[in-house]
Amino acid sequence: MSDILERTNAFTRSQQIADDSDEDLERVVRKPGQSNLVNAYGIPVRPKTGHVKRSSSERRSLAPGTSGLRPKTAHRNSRDDASSGLAPIRELPSNLNDKIRVCVRKRPLNSKEREKAEKDVVVTNSNRSLSVMEPKVKVDLTKYIEESRFKFDEVFDEQASNTQVYERTAKPLVDYIFSGGNATCFAYGQTGSGKTYTMMDTHNGLYIKAAQDIFALLNRPENQHLQAFLVFYEIYLTNLFDLLNNRKKLFAREDSNQNVCIQGVREVLIQSPEDLLSVFEYGNNCRSTGSTGANADSSRSHAIMQISLKDTSKRRPVQVGKLSFIDLAGNERGSDRGDKADKQTMMEGAEINKGLLALKECIRALDLKQKHQPFRQSKLTQVLKDSFIGNSRACMIANISPNTSNCDNTLNTLRYAER
Repeated sequence: MSDILERTNAFTRSQQIADDSDEDLERVVRKPGQSNLVNAYGIPVRPKTGHVKRSSSERRSLAPGTSGLRPKTAHRNSRDDASSGLAPIRELPSNLNDKIRVCVRKRPLNSKEREKAEKDVVVTNSNRSLSVMEPKVKVDLTKYIEESRFKFDEVFDEQASNTQVYERTAKPLVDYIFSGGNATCFAYGQTGSGKTYTMMDTHNGLYIKAAQDIFALLNRPENQHLQAFLVFYEIYLTNLFDLLNNRKKLFAREDSNQNVCIQGVREVLIQSPEDLLSVFEYGNNCRSTGSTGANADSSRSHAIMQISLKDTSKRRPVQVGKLSFIDLAGNERGSDRGDKADKQTMMEGAEINKGLLALKECIRALDLKQKHQPFRQSKLTQVLKDSFIGNSRACMIANISPNTSNCDNTLNTLRYAER
């Protein structure tokens, strides 16, 4: 890490530059490029989650604790017949060049959940749709299963590797930033659903796979004038802290052109994936974590890693493109924090949910092409403003837990992503 910082300082002195930060599945299918859902009068409407009624024999076979196969969850009006079996349906792949893409990743049951004999209630119907089989009890204590269906741009089951996820999510963004755009890839979901493993795993995280492709492209003759720079900071409560500079407090400012700049952030020059891994490990050790009722090692802050490509052939380097990887803190309900949650933990949860709600509203406003986007509602959306407007693309990966006890959280995550 010290060698990387010395190299960065030497480059800065030589260049004499300042820090420059710069559907309801039954009736509606979200098509590539479709920006919103409208009713007959052209007014945007919120898609509802479809529920499928089942016969008494099916309900008995699906009741928790009973043995038997899970039902096939083919779509209504599907051309696939009921005799096609339980194999996932292959649908046409989504458009990788959409401005905003929403993907879902299901993690496998962990050891604790298997010890408790919890059931897997999430069924992946195809590469673009899934169902949640929620066990419920009627007033007369009759058990039944309520199926909620969702459709997204991509759906990854528990067998999908980080490499497969990367190929359909972050890899198209790497190619895009070399053409002069800004791209953002972020993971959303409840605490313990696999967001950090997907985004920030030290061996197979999406950021390290993107770095390998970025430096492979930088080594091409046509890109010899470009170099990669990295910043790594976190948003804890309402404050920004530099993870590469001993958690120095940072400030988000807007310039005369209303571009958001992070004042005082340390920007380091990286020349290989190994450099990136070294810088990440250094910064990740400074990140805020805590223990909650849902996760013993829960991220209590939003971590933002940004890789900028700059043209260094000029006297003052000019930014060509930027790729941001965001590991969002897990959304949580008050009951998830446990009975012994202190005031600090409750404040953290409130700020986390506030930022996530603001992020959702900004993305919805962009998708509906509204004139006003509420970027100032939280620090998270304020610092990510340039990643969502103008020449930009975004990919959201919603991570979900498949076990019965997390069914409510899983449905909340899927409804958040669907909207």
